[in-house]
Order: sequence, then C-alpha cells, then structure tokens
Amino acid sequence: MFDIGAMELLVIVIVAVIVIGPKDMPLAMRAAGRWIGKVRKVSAHFRSGIDSIVREAELEDMEKKWKARNEEIMRQHPTAAEDTANSASADAAAVNMAGPPEAGTTNTSPIDEPVEQAVIAEPAAPPPPPADAPDKA
Repeated sequence: MFDIGAMELLVIVIVAVIVIGPKDMPLAMRAAGRWIGKVRKVSAHFRSGIDSIVREAELEDMEKKWKARNEEIMRQHPTAAEDTANSASADAAAVNMAGPPEAGTTNTSPIDEPVEQAVIAEPAAPPPPPADAPDKA
C-alpha cells in the first residue's frame, strides 16, 4: 500500500529515536500500535459495508434479469402455464366432487385392507452327530 522499503524504515526509526528519545520510545510505539489498530478496524468496517452494497446491487440486477427471462418464457409458451394451472384446479375439483363416502358403504382402498402378519420361524435345533463319528471327550 505505502511501499516502504528497508532503508526508509531505518531512517524513520533513527529519526524517531532522536526526536522521541529511547526512554519514551515504548510508549510512543504502543500509541502508534493503537492508532494503527483503530485505522484497520475502521477500514475493515468500511470495506464490509461497500461489499454488502455491491452484493445487494448484484442481487437486484440478477432478479431483474430472472424476471425478464421468466416473462420472455411465459410469452413464448403461454399454454404450458395455463395447462399447469388447469390441471391443478381440475385435480382439486375432482377431489371436491367425490365428497364423503355414503352411509353404509365401506372404503376399500388398498391402504385400509388388513395386513397378514408374518410368522417368524424359530431357529432349528442343530442336527444330531452321525453315529459313526468319534466321540470327543
């Protein structure tokens, strides 16, 4: 940023030691460190604010592009949107027309049918050893 080389830094340190003095140098360095820290915090805050403004502007531009593209697609294919809307309303109408089941009838949907319970077989006993096998005792 400031492009300070080794020679320039050495000259600044020598002038500071002569002007401030070796006794007050640690105090001056602490004060300079505090000021540098404050400047960094302010610049970071400023930079984050600028970044958020840029992000918001980019989002607005993208939303405008998406909206324009969506309108263009809707102009090119108007029947697709109408078909989707019509099929959704037709499905809703079919459900409403069916109504509740009449009294005395049973609902025989596959979901309501009883489920047979599975029978879990017990493990079989191990087979007896062959008669001609030697006894291990």
